[in-house]
Amino acid sequence: MPNADSRSGALPSIHASSALFLDFDGTLAELAPTPDAAYTSPGVLDSLATLSGALGGALAIVSGRSLADLDRLLAPLRPAAAAEHGAVLRFADGRMHFAEAPDLSDALHAGSELARAHPAVVLERKTMSVALHFRGAPHLAQTCIDTLAATIDDRPELELLHGKCLVEVRRAGIDKGSAIAALMASAPFAGRQPIFAGDDVTDEAGFAFVQESGGVAIKVADGHTIARHACESPEALRDWLASAASRASIASAPPAPSATPPPASAAGSAR
Repeated sequence: MPNADSRSGALPSIHASSALFLDFDGTLAELAPTPDAAYTSPGVLDSLATLSGALGGALAIVSGRSLADLDRLLAPLRPAAAAEHGAVLRFADGRMHFAEAPDLSDALHAGSELARAHPAVVLERKTMSVALHFRGAPHLAQTCIDTLAATIDDRPELELLHGKCLVEVRRAGIDKGSAIAALMASAPFAGRQPIFAGDDVTDEAGFAFVQESGGVAIKVADGHTIARHACESPEALRDWLASAASRASIASAPPAPSATPPPASAAGSAR
């Protein structure tokens, strides 16, 4: 399994034949203390809009966040998206696909009780999952894990997902790899080379799929990963996107007006 020292630091070029997939938290945006504190940095929306246009719409956000959160953070853009790790899919043409919603009442009750007892723990209820965020209380990590793990005993349709300072209960069998695969099977992604950038262990399934498909996986920040390319920070990734967007803007700009002077006869008649 590659680590930060064995991965390539040279980020790939984004071509007209690429399909671009981007995680949000820790990738496009800096990690925030709580989900509601995240924001989109200036310039990112311009880069995404330009690249989406240059790629014919083959750009998607692949995130653990809810679709409503992504639309709020990316407004006025509404790109294709795999929200909640792929439980909610929005295709480029606006079509929607939802995984079957599981019964999460036990996880919601247990998580609510824990968050009530420990205000630094944040409960997040999504449409298809329940998550506990413990960035503000790292000493409660195992307590959060044990609390949600106890709610899925004898529930094979559910699984526990571990991320950066969070643990989440969701329907089993859904991950970012299968989400990207579903998008790649649809227009305008089909037939392109996928590029996926992410920062978390939840992105590893996506890395696996794109590399098996002949694409490029980019791990943002440190950590063990199967991704073969490295990017040191969200800021560096945003710079890469801005540079690619700048080149795309230049390539799509109309040719400059000719500076050739008018014919002598025309010049002489202008008095």
